Amino acid sequence: MSSSCEQIISGTIIVGMEFEPVDGYICLKDGIISEIGEEPSNTGTIIAPCFVNSHTHIGDSVCKDPSLGRCVGSEIIRDLDSLVRPPNGLKHQILRRTHYQAIVKSMRGTILDMITTGTCAFADFREGGVVGVLALKEAIGDLGIGSLAFGRPDKPDAKITDVLGEVDRVLRNADGIGISGVNDMDIGMVRKIVKYTREQKRLFAIHAGEKDRTDIEEALSLKPDMLIHMTHANNSDILMMADADVPVVVCPRSNFVTGVGMAPICDMIEAGIKVGVGTDNVMLNSTNMFAEMEILSKIFGLDDRQVFMMCALNGGQILGLDGFGSIEIGNKAHLMLLNGNSNNLSNIQDPLSGIVRRARPDDILSIINV
Repeated sequence: MSSSCEQIISGTIIVGMEFEPVDGYICLKDGIISEIGEEPSNTGTIIAPCFVNSHTHIGDSVCKDPSLGRCVGSEIIRDLDSLVRPPNGLKHQILRRTHYQAIVKSMRGTILDMITTGTCAFADFREGGVVGVLALKEAIGDLGIGSLAFGRPDKPDAKITDVLGEVDRVLRNADGIGISGVNDMDIGMVRKIVKYTREQKRLFAIHAGEKDRTDIEEALSLKPDMLIHMTHANNSDILMMADADVPVVVCPRSNFVTGVGMAPICDMIEAGIKVGVGTDNVMLNSTNMFAEMEILSKIFGLDDRQVFMMCALNGGQILGLDGFGSIEIGNKAHLMLLNGNSNNLSNIQDPLSGIVRRARPDDILSIINV
């Protein structure tokens, strides 16, 4: 064992890109994994990479769990569009009438929740134009979580010069543009936004195929850096995504809550598409990635190793966050230490399957996120 280690952590380690459980130790020096060694361990601690939550909307943390089909205030929420479609979905109405500092406070609470439940990085699709992006940055502050902000114009139906002016202001403060879908905006406007985003060397992401597949082909024609949802993708769409090497971020719990169906995740993976996972709108779901994993394993029937890869390593790769989502020498430490002796995890037969199928946030002993 190296004498240059600043910190040594022992336990069962979920190592590398294959997530093989190994009894041993990790040495950290200046927050970097400098050594991984094998040795017998009886600590009961399981050391795993932290999650990367690849798609969130945390601005709507100010309004949690409105019920579809019920009256919320003066609004009746009948379907997905009335809940989240811009510019007049319930979410957007609430964001417009909520004070800036209240939005920042609620977002910060959600970010703290992500950190304590094992997420070390996230991508947020920010409503509200440049003000929404600035609110997100203020909410993150000094919390030390990895993040990407995908902004969008607040008034997409304005004159083209005004929209592109706002896109420019957004991109000065954000990592890219993330729009709700080609059916929500004039396609000519969308293409101009994409062109300008590319010129600024920023990322472009788009929701597609969530309610139906009417927007999928147009979304693919934009050559996005990532697609969100793709719940209704058919075999032809999947082949086009694979040929174009476009990754997809799926949101299983969100899609169940809104009743839009189940994304063909197995088919996507078999086609060689890189698939990440997000928790989507906080108004519908917590940011608990353990819950996403359990659904992916037990309902979609995916291999547990594949599930963990989607929720950690794939997310980091899709978002361009090098070193996130795996435990390897040279990576920064983004680790969660779980209690393998907890009432929940004791007697699990395989550490990785135990994490994927039954672990909960209360099994976390500590988080190391440099």
